[in-house]
Amino acid sequence: MSDLFHEDIPPEYIARVFDVMVHADHHVFQVLTKRHKRLADLAPDLPWPKNVWIGVTIENRRFVDRANYLRQVPAAVRFISAEPLLGPLEGLDLKDIHWLISGGESGPKHRPVKEEWLVELRDHCLDEGVAYFFKQWGGARPKSGGRQLQGRTWDEMPNAMPKSLLDELPTRQGASTRRKRPTQLQRSRKPMPIG
Repeated sequence: MSDLFHEDIPPEYIARVFDVMVHADHHVFQVLTKRHKRLADLAPDLPWPKNVWIGVTIENRRFVDRANYLRQVPAAVRFISAEPLLGPLEGLDLKDIHWLISGGESGPKHRPVKEEWLVELRDHCLDEGVAYFFKQWGGARPKSGGRQLQGRTWDEMPNAMPKSLLDELPTRQGASTRRKRPTQLQRSRKPMPIG
């Protein structure tokens, strides 16, 4: 995984990536960055079609100001990735944010996530009308702790998801919502992370 808005990536290259995403409008691209200032600086010069979603990583309260930079970007969907969540996100403003993804860290030296941090984020999203997605508890392996938070799987998606792509996503039971079997191209029509 890399960060498209890293300082070493030339603006011309970023523009070419965006050009590809504009033309591949049958996909939804999720672009995630920790370079919030560079994102805000370059955003006015980039096209923002509905199939390009932009997000920033906010892992603890030190980085809640990244949301202020994210709000400056004219994307159809602006999202926060609070994963791995390493502390409470006190002071996080969800105004003009469409989606929040949270989860615990995984790997041999993972730092545990506290349930109260997750519940606080979930409740904040519910209060503000922001789609909430709980990815994982984390642990030695990503799936170690499962995906349920207080007895429920939280897998909400932002309202800006195009209906044509929504139809392609599997239901909770894993079955396609389409009647006929999807082709290989149709199976690939899911959000594709970049960055």
